[in-house]
Amino acid sequence: MSKPVLLLVDDDPLYCQVLLLALEKRGYAVELAHDVTQALARLEQGAPDFAVVDLNLPGSSGLTLIPALRERNPEARIVVLTGYASIATAVEAIKLGATYYLAKPADADEIVSALRSEAGNPEVAVPPRPMSVNRLEWEHLQKVLAECEGNISEAARRLGMHRRTVQRKLKKRPARS
Repeated sequence: MSKPVLLLVDDDPLYCQVLLLALEKRGYAVELAHDVTQALARLEQGAPDFAVVDLNLPGSSGLTLIPALRERNPEARIVVLTGYASIATAVEAIKLGATYYLAKPADADEIVSALRSEAGNPEVAVPPRPMSVNRLEWEHLQKVLAECEGNISEAARRLGMHRRTVQRKLKKRPARS
């Protein structure tokens, strides 16, 4: 029996290498791509059974890969992995067809669990306090940017902000809740 093929798309070579070895030990045939172009070229060779896609890739969002993965294999299990987790991107990832959304740092066991998860967890903990104003601002920026399909100039117009201000705020890590 052949190993299931997993496409790992992340721009951090060290993280990819560590995760590749860990996932291979768990029974996957892992193929790497470090950007959207490499991932799309890999998809031309065949559809993977599983995919782990970083959200923040050079030149484009990992979200752009989800429809292509779904088109080639509607049954593929797709996990979006990001160091810039937000409600807006999580919702978009799921709407586009991702199976699961994980915030970095996530280890191989968490990723495999997400890949194999068939249903949501009704026991997930509810945060004890509401989000901070800074976090709400960051979430709103992410939502508007997603609505503008990543166009920062259009997002800035809709927000009534200067484009550079929006860029500066987006480059910051999200504020803690």
